[in-house]
Amino acid sequence: MSDSPSADAAPILFSVADGIARIRFNRPAVLNAIDEPTILAFKDAVDRTAKNQAVRAVVLSGEGRAFLAGGDVARFHAAGKDAPKVVAAIIEPFHHAMVTLASLHAPVIASVQGAVAGAGFSVMLAADLSIAADDARFTMAYARIGTTPDGSGTFSLPRIVGLRKALEMALLSEVIDAPEALRLGLVNKVVPAVDLAAETDALARRLAAGPTLAYGRIKHLMRASFSHTLSEQLQAERDAFVASAGTRDFAEGVAAFVEKRSPSFEGE
Repeated sequence: MSDSPSADAAPILFSVADGIARIRFNRPAVLNAIDEPTILAFKDAVDRTAKNQAVRAVVLSGEGRAFLAGGDVARFHAAGKDAPKVVAAIIEPFHHAMVTLASLHAPVIASVQGAVAGAGFSVMLAADLSIAADDARFTMAYARIGTTPDGSGTFSLPRIVGLRKALEMALLSEVIDAPEALRLGLVNKVVPAVDLAAETDALARRLAAGPTLAYGRIKHLMRASFSHTLSEQLQAERDAFVASAGTRDFAEGVAAFVEKRSPSFEGE
């Protein structure tokens, strides 16, 4: 349960238990569309996650029929000529949160259902792993309201599907179903909607029991590889392996391998 005293009314539900931080968008009446209070609460939850050394896995999810249907378009419309100010007030904390999420050692899982659109699509792409319900529907959506992607969508999407397909998805903003998202590599697994919570929890617990520092180094190596030469990447791999060899988890992993037993990692 959330550590907020008014969880039902909070736009973001946040809790940490058993090494798993759970951040849940909670505006189901508007398909969890993002407005200023929502994004500030999201940023706060991400910042608190980053500061909590006990966190070893993160789950991003949405309440109700959708994961996240993007920005609150009704809010943008109501702002009229002040729309640029409203958008800026949302994007700045949003992008802070996305950079912070990317910096975590703990793996981040997106657990998605229903509408995964606009900012929701960008958040899902930025996660390290994603599990989708079979009713999930995905779209960039931004071009439909005459704007451009945010939340690192233009960074993540070409890296996952390639430039030509990314341009098609962004320019046409067509809706993609869950099987096609799986085929394109946008998600790692598609499960029946009734099994989404259980499948997500099982994956989160598996990751939370893993070598957290090594996970963080793996994430950094993979993401940095696109801007490195081969020699630079090899040096980064060398440095990461040497650093990992000095951790408790490495000692435990090696001992468990030699002793032919399952390792018990502490994330240190």
